Amino acid sequence: MKTFIAAAAIGLTGIFATSAAAETCGGVYTVQSGDSLSVIADKLYKDAGKWSAIHNRNIDQIGPKPGAIRVGMKLSLACLEGLPLGLPGGKEFTSAAPASAVPVQIAPGNAAVRQKINLLTGDDYAPFTSKGSHNGGLINEVVNAAMTKAAPSEGYAIHWVNDWASHFDPLLSNALLDLGFPWYRPDCQTMPDSYRCQNFHFSEPMFETLMLLFAHKDRPFTYAQDSDIVGKTLCRPSGFLTFDLDERGRRWIADKKITLKQPHKVKDCFDMVAAGEADAVAINEFTGRSVMKENGFEDQFTVLPQPLSVLGLYVVVHKTHPRANEMLAMINKGLRGIQEDGSYQAIVEDHMARIWAGF
Repeated sequence: MKTFIAAAAIGLTGIFATSAAAETCGGVYTVQSGDSLSVIADKLYKDAGKWSAIHNRNIDQIGPKPGAIRVGMKLSLACLEGLPLGLPGGKEFTSAAPASAVPVQIAPGNAAVRQKINLLTGDDYAPFTSKGSHNGGLINEVVNAAMTKAAPSEGYAIHWVNDWASHFDPLLSNALLDLGFPWYRPDCQTMPDSYRCQNFHFSEPMFETLMLLFAHKDRPFTYAQDSDIVGKTLCRPSGFLTFDLDERGRRWIADKKITLKQPHKVKDCFDMVAAGEADAVAINEFTGRSVMKENGFEDQFTVLPQPLSVLGLYVVVHKTHPRANEMLAMINKGLRGIQEDGSYQAIVEDHMARIWAGF
């Protein structure tokens, strides 16, 4: 995996400017007539661009199309930068505010870890896995919590190897380490010959993220259905996954229905769109928003309100691992455990508050 994400400089100073006693933040909003996710975000977060934060948080209920909300649907809204206020089910500010960021603690390795279950991840993939992010990033903290909940008798250790190209082969393929994360899963029903589908088992998703289109405000276009993309030129940097552009019958690349530009960096894609050499940057939400923020592109680009795809991030185990099924059951059990006791949602909320503060 070379899907390296430029980490946003996430500062939390003044994240909650409001400090009324017993004031609550976040909570449950009931969809009203005339609402869309953008309308709700503008009304409650004072920022229509936060529609994707609502969508991502409620994706199990809404589904992949943000326009699928209906009157009466109850949406869970996170507390982001001190908003929204006064909704039922919200948290008092003292419990909603993120604690100070804690750097990940990486214990030095020794031969004793051979007896443990060994998990593999890598750096420079913020906000998901990054030594410089709070607790090593969102997915690192989720996996750590799931493994702690699963409590394997032999113990476990998480190893950071920054050469992502070595993770699948040889480290996981030869069971030199047992489980790897975080990895996207192709649609194995429509792409059964994909390397990942052929060689790996996938856990339940640790987190789901939106793949969005970033278009220039001077040259906007409408994306409501896949046929709207035919004939367009999309940009996604080299080394980033592209299987979502071919799965579910799209075959945009395989059948040359689109032109795909693949420069070296994400910023290069934004520059190409600004120059009219591509119609949109097709990238995951957090990478796109981070690069926009870092380079002052917010006034030049718009985020199209229809996700290109919704992709989960998974823990993987090689199919030839002698304990593959056992380990998969273990991580899934731990994940369900933290989801049921509420700690999973607390982790996600904490990281989302930090991430959105950086945007």
